[in-house]
Order: sequence, then structure tokens, then C-alpha cells
Amino acid sequence: MKTLIITGGTGGLGTVVVARLAREYNCVLLRRPETDLANEVSVREAIARAGEIYGLVHMAGGYAGGKVSETSTDAWRHMIDLNLTGAFIAIRETLARMKRDAPGRIVAISSEAALTKFAGAAAYTISKTALNSLIEMTAAEVAGTPITVNALLPATLDTPASREEMPDAKRVPLDRVADTIAFLLSDAGASVNGALIHLR
Repeated sequence: MKTLIITGGTGGLGTVVVARLAREYNCVLLRRPETDLANEVSVREAIARAGEIYGLVHMAGGYAGGKVSETSTDAWRHMIDLNLTGAFIAIRETLARMKRDAPGRIVAISSEAALTKFAGAAAYTISKTALNSLIEMTAAEVAGTPITVNALLPATLDTPASREEMPDAKRVPLDRVADTIAFLLSDAGASVNGALIHLR
């Protein structure tokens, strides 16, 4: 089986995605405390232990509210580390283990917030917007190789927490996200590179 590196595989979305992908792939989960995604040495060693890598599914991240005027420097740095720096390190170290002449896949979970830019979650929205740029830049760098790099930008996910906090909101089923990731990882998704796919 092909090996996938997966971050954020133990949360509400992550457990559904891992269950879906485990049918077809050897899923290697990077999770605390064994792996610190903000520590490049920790990530590099964990990925090296996995052997030959086919792809990365990056779902790790977090949310924090707050307007620009209300956001502390510590809160800002936390969101940037959580949603951008961790992705950068995971993508860079995965690429280093992938063969440029063989098929490979990278899929990251971003957010609809990067499109809507709603007020009240400045650091979160900016970190996800920067993540989208990271995906587009990486996709441009691997263009012409069999490697693809894409991101999903889901609206509110259908989790117990979102049902409780936003009972009237339209939510994206978790299995829909998992199926879209599975498509992008497959041979059928080989022509999709640099896409920011909005899921609603």
C-alpha cells in the first residue's frame, strides 16, 4: 500500500478522513506528543521513519476569534504557527521524501474564511489565506512533475460542536470532505494541481 503522512488525523474531521483513506493507503499519523508540527526536526524524523512517501494530507490547524484591534501578538503568532508554519514544515519535509519522477499528492485543509474574509477572526483568516498562497506556490514549483498540490476550503464542517454552536448554519458533511480528498489522492485526480476547492 502507498504511504500517506496525515496531520490532524484525530479530530472530528480527521477520524472520518483516516477511516476513509485507510481502505486504500498506509496512513501514518503525525500527532502530539510524539511529533511537534512546529518543530522541523521532529517532523523530519517522523516522516523519515515512514519510508517511501506517496503523499501528505494536512488537516492540523485551529481557530481563534478576534478583530485585528483585539488580537494580541501571542495570539497572532499562535494562529500563524498552527495554521501556516506547521503546514509549511510538513509540506517541505514531505516533498523532500517524494520522488519527483513518480506520482505524489499533497492535500491541505484550508477554510472558506480565506474567501469570505469575515470580520472577527483576523489571525485565523489571515493564516488560512497565507496557507492558500503556500499551496499555490508549491503547486507552481512541482508543475511538470507527477506531483500535485491542492487545498480544500470547506464552509462550516458538520461536527457536534458546530451543530451546537450554529444550529441553523449550512454545514459540509465530513464524508464529502473525505471523498474529495480521496479523489485528489487518486490517479483520477492527477490533472488537478494548484486548485483551491471551495466545499459548501
